[in-house]
Amino acid sequence: MARFRSLFTGAVFWLVSASAWATVYPITDLPLQRVAPHHWRLPAGDYHGTFSIDQPLQLTCEPGAVIHSQGEGNGLLISAADVSVEGCSFLDWGHDLTAMNAAIFIQPKAQRAVIKDNRMRGQGFGIWVDGTADVSLLDNHIQGDPQMRSQDRGNGIHLYAVKGARVIGNQVRDARDGIYIDTSNGNLLQGNTLEDLRYGIHYMFANDNQVLGNITRRTRTGYALMQSRQLTVIGNRSEQDQNYGILMNYITYSTLRDNVVSDVRDGTTGDTMISGAEGKALFIYNSLFNRIEHNHFERSAIGIHLTAGSEDNQIADNAFVGNQRQVKYVATRLQEWSVQGRGNYWSDYLGWDRNSDGLGDVAYEPNDNVDRLLWLYPQVRLLMNSPGIELLRWVQRAFPVMKSPGVMDSHPLMQAPTLTLLKESA
Repeated sequence: MARFRSLFTGAVFWLVSASAWATVYPITDLPLQRVAPHHWRLPAGDYHGTFSIDQPLQLTCEPGAVIHSQGEGNGLLISAADVSVEGCSFLDWGHDLTAMNAAIFIQPKAQRAVIKDNRMRGQGFGIWVDGTADVSLLDNHIQGDPQMRSQDRGNGIHLYAVKGARVIGNQVRDARDGIYIDTSNGNLLQGNTLEDLRYGIHYMFANDNQVLGNITRRTRTGYALMQSRQLTVIGNRSEQDQNYGILMNYITYSTLRDNVVSDVRDGTTGDTMISGAEGKALFIYNSLFNRIEHNHFERSAIGIHLTAGSEDNQIADNAFVGNQRQVKYVATRLQEWSVQGRGNYWSDYLGWDRNSDGLGDVAYEPNDNVDRLLWLYPQVRLLMNSPGIELLRWVQRAFPVMKSPGVMDSHPLMQAPTLTLLKESA
């Protein structure tokens, strides 16, 4: 009897395990039409199953050609070099994130793959690129499942140990992260539109990458740049993101220029008296030796928050416009935010320019000891407009010897230098 139960249990386990793995069919099982040597066309129609390409070829789908993977495995597995897939639609592939189910999974031997103008809608990863080089992901549309919790969805585009990738012109929405880059160097992300996600672009341990001209909207962080160096982040936009427009966490020797961040919304920590979820246009945490120049940060709860030993950064020629609080600085070392006699534009600057050289004659100092007190003890906000707080501010102005180190812009700009950025993006 015990032996029978063991055999029965084993059979059930085998059946369940077998059902968890989809049968993979070669792409040549589909009714392909030859266009030229190594170039095949898939006619319009509904095709069910999961498929693979294990030889160099160019696959072009006619409008209306749809691959339904019936909730299992990858829609298409590519294991050969020099494969091109264009114009195909993928629906309902597997959503096992541990198994890395993706609409298109590109394996390490698939160098120089080109994935162009495809449409994908499902719960798992959109495109997973695994340990290969020189792939091009161009003009694809990837749609996740907004009914699922964001942490249970796959990323739209996932690069792992990838070199030389070109990720250009893609549109991703309702996935977990729009583009996730892990341990991948020398890649280009350009002109992608990323909406309604956790993170729009998410960098982890990835160096020497370019992030150019992308747009994030309504994400919980537009650009999450973490544990990376030598990033070039130029000409991007963050619109109506939550918590952070651009987050820099242990970023070094990188350049942020010509980016526009606007209307970053407050998140939530579950307690209105606990800070940390304010909408921050730019958050710099434990990041050093970076150039942050000619960016525009506007209409957010905090323009820039700098903390945790973030020093030796060059911050100049930026515009901070209409933020509820322009600067939050939590440290004990004086930070000078001007470079070679040129600082930043601050919409709340009340100084003057008597010699008409475009620079304020008095320094801009956004924070005082009372601000620091409020950051350290958020409960004091209840007394924000009380006579006691006003007395503290008066004492500080009357006796500046009590002033602690903070941010100083010795050469504030009288006009915003970023107006051309706003016109170009209008």
